[in-house]
Amino acid sequence: MERSFFMADALDIAPQLLGAVLSVDSEQGTVSVRITETEAYMGAGTSGPYDPGSHSKDRKTERNASMFLEPGHAYVYFSYGMHYALNFVCSPPGAASGVLIRSGAIVSGIELAQARRQAKRPTRYGHKLISESHLARGPGNLATALGLTRSAHDGLDLFAPPFRIVEPAGAATEYRSGPRVGVAGVAGTEQFPWRFWLPNEPSVSAFRAGRNTANQD
Repeated sequence: MERSFFMADALDIAPQLLGAVLSVDSEQGTVSVRITETEAYMGAGTSGPYDPGSHSKDRKTERNASMFLEPGHAYVYFSYGMHYALNFVCSPPGAASGVLIRSGAIVSGIELAQARRQAKRPTRYGHKLISESHLARGPGNLATALGLTRSAHDGLDLFAPPFRIVEPAGAATEYRSGPRVGVAGVAGTEQFPWRFWLPNEPSVSAFRAGRNTANQD
């Protein structure tokens, strides 16, 4: 995969990322995840329809600044005051769109991913192991399993350490699409079928309607 791959808008890129494998290195070790679910978010300057669910729908702000970087960078944000989420920055310079890496299947570094997820679980769950299919199910769980934070990873180049895309995109021969998860208002309806996932994958998150405000949270 080359940087030019990300020059297209997120709506074109999102389904092509299904089946690709992302690795993130750290002092604790490396965790790799095969991407099984993505969502596209189109922002300012893109050629697609106006997307009221995107952080970058109107303009550049302190929070979404990484969305306006050169394509092939990471946009990591803090969602609902609870967890981080990883996006791949897409679109030509001057435009802003991103692919939310919503879910994946851990293919290496399972013990480290398990330890990170366990550390985030409420005490009432005890030490019961999380099923492997749920370790990176949902964007918050995926970011936790990979050890991602906004302070350490937002704005970093996906083509430099600690990131590695170790298998080419376009590996999926079949996928499904539908409304995005947890996005309120029209942006979370069938008018925006911008969620893409691999069929029969237990790591894919369940659909839920959005809250009262429509945004990428």
